[in-house]
Amino acid sequence: MEIRVLEYFLAVAREQNITAAAEALHISQPALSRQLKNLEEELGKQLLIRGVKGSRKVLLTEEGMILRKRAEEILSLVQKTEKEITLSDEAIAGNVFIGAGETEAVRLFAKTAMRLRQKYPDIRYNISSGNAEHVLEYLDKGLIDFGLLFVEVDPQKYEWMPVPARDIWGVLMRKDAPLAGKEYISPEDLWDKPLIVSQQRGKDSELNRWLQKGESELNIVATYNLIYNASLLVDEGLGYALCFDGLINTNGSNLCFRPLAPQLEAPCFIVWKRYQIFSKAANIFLQSLREMFTGLT
Repeated sequence: MEIRVLEYFLAVAREQNITAAAEALHISQPALSRQLKNLEEELGKQLLIRGVKGSRKVLLTEEGMILRKRAEEILSLVQKTEKEITLSDEAIAGNVFIGAGETEAVRLFAKTAMRLRQKYPDIRYNISSGNAEHVLEYLDKGLIDFGLLFVEVDPQKYEWMPVPARDIWGVLMRKDAPLAGKEYISPEDLWDKPLIVSQQRGKDSELNRWLQKGESELNIVATYNLIYNASLLVDEGLGYALCFDGLINTNGSNLCFRPLAPQLEAPCFIVWKRYQIFSKAANIFLQSLREMFTGLT
């Protein structure tokens, strides 16, 4: 399976029309059709549904959707590799790829980037947001250099470094909510309330233990991946969102944040693949992170 053919396939998936894809690729339509047919024969699966409802529209089969996802990942990794090799004998430049959940600890990445900016202005930082499963998947596939996680990882597969900062759990609520008059929120306060919880918490998380109730015993009305979206649900009165402090600016809004009591903190870790070979840019970034963390501890 050639990279060029994957690019052809993605063009067809994007255009949903073989003729339009051929024009975009600057090749003939018969040549493109032949390459796609050869790809299907090589894989032994039909990838495209041609002539949908009598039109020239092309849709992907289930196998085609799988290939599109993997092809995008493969091409992204190829482009990343090409850039790293091209820049390897030049001045330190290139991309640092980071995957992270929503946390104030991202500020430490920002501070590190600012420290490096004057000396290495050609380093670009790429941050993708997602839960732990997303971040670990991207680490395993080589699509990111570092992950920022709140969960323990397999030491056989990953290197890790504790972040000298902890996020504080609390509850985001409307200012007119029954619990808004309290300075702190206890587990009992939430047992009968409609809750909006993070998809990252895990079934055996510290937060679940703090609540002293199993998930089936709580009134969970929604889950979220991004706290901003959850804040909109809270603002509309759907429920109380359990989240980290400092992620939503409640000034001038209908919302307020109350910390938990007893206080619950979330330790954070910088994670990367064991035996990872970094680009010069990523290596410089990691060295600078170590120096910063040493100064903060």
